[in-house]
Amino acid sequence: MKISVFGLGYVGAVASACLAESGFDVIAIDKDPVKVKCIAEGRSPIIESGLPEMIKKHQESGKLKATLDVREAIMNSDISLICVGTPSNEDGSLRLDYVEGVCKEIGEVLKEKGGFHSVVLRSTVVPGTARDIAIPALEKASGMKAGEGFGFGNNPEFLRESTAIYDYFNPPKVVIGALDEKTSDMMVEVYKGIDAEIAICPIEVSEGVKYADNAWHAMKVGFANEIGNIFKELGVDSHKVMDIFFLDTKLNISKAYLMPGFAFGGSCLPKDVRAIRASGKLQGLETPIFDSLLNANEVQVSRAQRMIEETKSKKIGMMGLSFKAGTDDLRESPLVTLADKLLNEGYELTIYDPCVYEAANMEGANQKYIREGIPHISKCLVEKPEDVLNNADVFVIGNGHEGYAEILKNVNDNAKIIDLIRLKDNSLEAKKSYTGICW
Repeated sequence: MKISVFGLGYVGAVASACLAESGFDVIAIDKDPVKVKCIAEGRSPIIESGLPEMIKKHQESGKLKATLDVREAIMNSDISLICVGTPSNEDGSLRLDYVEGVCKEIGEVLKEKGGFHSVVLRSTVVPGTARDIAIPALEKASGMKAGEGFGFGNNPEFLRESTAIYDYFNPPKVVIGALDEKTSDMMVEVYKGIDAEIAICPIEVSEGVKYADNAWHAMKVGFANEIGNIFKELGVDSHKVMDIFFLDTKLNISKAYLMPGFAFGGSCLPKDVRAIRASGKLQGLETPIFDSLLNANEVQVSRAQRMIEETKSKKIGMMGLSFKAGTDDLRESPLVTLADKLLNEGYELTIYDPCVYEAANMEGANQKYIREGIPHISKCLVEKPEDVLNNADVFVIGNGHEGYAEILKNVNDNAKIIDLIRLKDNSLEAKKSYTGICW
């Protein structure tokens, strides 16, 4: 398999050399004659540890070539990787003229080339860019349909400057989004011999992975700095704190709490975020991340309310009131907040939560809170699921009680189902009236 790489910036230069190191014949293309000359003379166009030696080695062996000629590159390769830049516009959106331009140029050559050729976008782009920009440009210029006349895929990179060659051969994962099987098979072949789990997925998912990764990395840096600033002012060594923090791979360094869904609640998270934020402010510190955490939580409750309002129905059945399944704890439950908002707006609520219903009939502090603290909401609680099914047109899944999916299979196909936590039941999600808050 012969590979052409469009763009000799950071990603393209590293990819070209590493692909040659993996044994592929590589043609690198760029509009900048200086960059092309660098490769042609066995020199690196960027500063990156180990890259000059690798480029020199493969330029001399003939595995790595460079050209300004798009036609030459396409005609002499089986697959093209697009690694052009996507810089920011003033409003933060991406400048995509480089992506669109190179797709037009590739498409023009594909129009005259015989045989199947695949185009894979490696540039970092937001979800929808391939469908809205890259593929239409290729199809218009080539006169062919993507996935049929030519292949198309997306393959985000996970390279860090200064360790890029190591990262290429030791990636945390390999993500391949493809329209067609030929392209996904070719990309799997590209990574043959590299020890990493390969995820093959829809193109939009592939595009989204890079943004989930980078936003999370930025969040981690900001979080560490903010909590470190607070601890310093309190006389605490933040590095010692985090060394212990890292020991927890069940909750802290794990998948826990990272699946999109509804707002957080309970006796710990809201209270403790407020407390650490207040502690920082007492030291005269700004706490923008902790401020935004609480604001983001409120926004998610408002999002759920808006989704309910958009159904145009006033008869709402809520499946769950406690902040998580298997407990009667209503302390700072976002579902209590949501129920309160809906009742204030004149909605008719029926709420089924077996744990909370049982607690409402047991002596103790929780019973007192349910009956006296939120009497307008406690009146909406029902004992049997049938009471919800018979009195609502819209069903809101608020926590993950194991029985909710089975209960909701009995609702008619026209009844709206709004899932705030994702029960992950295929028959439920197959209903046309089903929608999730984040999916």
